[in-house]
Amino acid sequence: MSHDPTVNAGDIARLAGVGRAAVSNWRRRHDDFPRPVGGTANQPLFSLRQVEAWLRRYGKSYQVSLGDRVWQRLKAAGDLRLGELVAAAGTFLSTGLSTGLSTDLSTDGGGGELEPELAGLLTELADRDGPLRAYEFLCERYLEAHSRQLSVTREDVAALMVRLVSTVPADAHPATDGRPTTSLVDGRSPTALMEGRSVADPSAPGTILDPACGVGTLLLAPEAARVLGQDLSDTSARITAARLRLRGAEARVVAGDAIRHDAFAGEKADAVLCDPPFNERAWGYEELTGDPRWEYGLPPRGEPELAWVQHCLTHVKPGGLVAILMPPAAASRKAGRRIRANLLRAGALRGVVALPGSDLWLLRRPRAGERPPSDVLILDATADLSAVEPAWRDYLDDRSDRTVRIIDLLADEVDMTPARHQRRDDVGRAFTEARDRFLAASTTPPDLKVLDQPLDQPATTVGDLIKEGLVTVLQAPPKMAADGGDLAVLTADDVAGGAPPSGRAGGQQGLVQVRPGDVVASYSSVRVMAEGGCVLGPHLTLYRVDQRRLDPDFLAGFLRAAGGRAAPGSSRFDVRRTRLPRLSLEEQRAYGEAFRQLAVLEDALRETSALGQTLIRLGLDGLADGHLHPPAPGLTP
Repeated sequence: MSHDPTVNAGDIARLAGVGRAAVSNWRRRHDDFPRPVGGTANQPLFSLRQVEAWLRRYGKSYQVSLGDRVWQRLKAAGDLRLGELVAAAGTFLSTGLSTGLSTDLSTDGGGGELEPELAGLLTELADRDGPLRAYEFLCERYLEAHSRQLSVTREDVAALMVRLVSTVPADAHPATDGRPTTSLVDGRSPTALMEGRSVADPSAPGTILDPACGVGTLLLAPEAARVLGQDLSDTSARITAARLRLRGAEARVVAGDAIRHDAFAGEKADAVLCDPPFNERAWGYEELTGDPRWEYGLPPRGEPELAWVQHCLTHVKPGGLVAILMPPAAASRKAGRRIRANLLRAGALRGVVALPGSDLWLLRRPRAGERPPSDVLILDATADLSAVEPAWRDYLDDRSDRTVRIIDLLADEVDMTPARHQRRDDVGRAFTEARDRFLAASTTPPDLKVLDQPLDQPATTVGDLIKEGLVTVLQAPPKMAADGGDLAVLTADDVAGGAPPSGRAGGQQGLVQVRPGDVVASYSSVRVMAEGGCVLGPHLTLYRVDQRRLDPDFLAGFLRAAGGRAAPGSSRFDVRRTRLPRLSLEEQRAYGEAFRQLAVLEDALRETSALGQTLIRLGLDGLADGHLHPPAPGLTP
């Protein structure tokens, strides 16, 4: 393990007890402030030892906390091993603290052993703060460092999902007076649940399952007596196991593909929470065609989320609830129409709620012989999550005004998009909110000088830069084994869309690790990586620059410009012959900043395009039904 850890500007601000702006001022005003040793121009990394020496030299007070010392030691191993070591730290801290947790993790307690000095620091941190608090600190830093690689359910959304499945629909208990009376999670009534009182037998709590648990966000929220979790990533499953063990939960956490290799076949939970991966085309369509889980229809190849819905329903007891996050398109795609219709007819699909960035589907496993409901809750809560719980309670009490008749949905396209069924009196509010989001997402182009004649500058080529050692070219393997391993893989689609790595792969020969500041190119896109922690996917090329002499954004901009000027219909161009001016590093950075601003503008346009379509639709609806009007004479607001 390397013993020369690095820190970013935020880390320096924490060390010195100042804001990020102060760190930026130090860098501008002091020529001897440590130079970056990695990262990018926008997210540089500095040597911790050099920063400490500079702070001492200028008499600035600072303190490297014990937690920060542990974290920097973990980070020094590099991005590819960081998750493994965080998982190993969790196993180390939690071993022997609870006998209630069993795991099916082949590496639990074994892989990623900690060096004695790091183990000593962890022990010291746990003695001071307690094992749980110590580990949650490390997990928080890990999630911050890999925010683009790890998909983590928002805390407020996770808490909402738990609360929603904590209330059993009235029709699940025919002996009651029609009001929901029992909590799935811990045996308390809904009122007692909200007030924190216990009014039921505490020995009869429920079981919660999350078949795509990630690092355990959804499983940490409920206070269930028994917790079940599975995740494709061995590292994430080990982290979840440690977090649950440190909480003293009775739990079983398994690493593996829940759709292909269901670790809980035949097991029934009281409630299922799930935030599955979206758009996973290689989910096992061919091999699972006759799977008994597809009770409501075989999921189309391009609708893996409908496989997750039925997987979750398989694992919930009759009368139990499922809360699962879905891509918004799943509510209306033609390929999934038949399954949506079958879910509605059976009374399994009870609610579709639009949230920021995703939809929340609320489902209930029907009891044998019961009559299905006649309507379904459809709600747009993108602007106000607090509206979801009251609307769900009203729906369960059969007094909601946010429902749509199932017979009307079946007679149409079975389109359950919340915006389409929005109440007419909500159009004005939704239009205003969409307009505000549109304006907030908009950005301006860089302020560039217009010259009468192009500058006559000495030029070089990418090929020359490679010969001079300023650029190293690395190529991804042509194929990768799709075995769903722990390594995050950057794909060509990710580069084109500016998205985080979406692929997964196991270890194999010839993998290229991506570092911050690397320039990654496909046939049609170029991107400067702000973060590492993933490997290069097929059909991608990586250009690693010597950042002491060459700015990565400068190189990326000229590569992209050359690609845009390639002959129409050509999928390739000779990168090595790409010309760019010979400039000082300072001048390169000025060009690089302009290129970066153009990339930011492109991302903003992608976002505003989607928001603009929503704005147009709401504007048309509002103008047509009278809830919006133009500022014209004769019309009174």
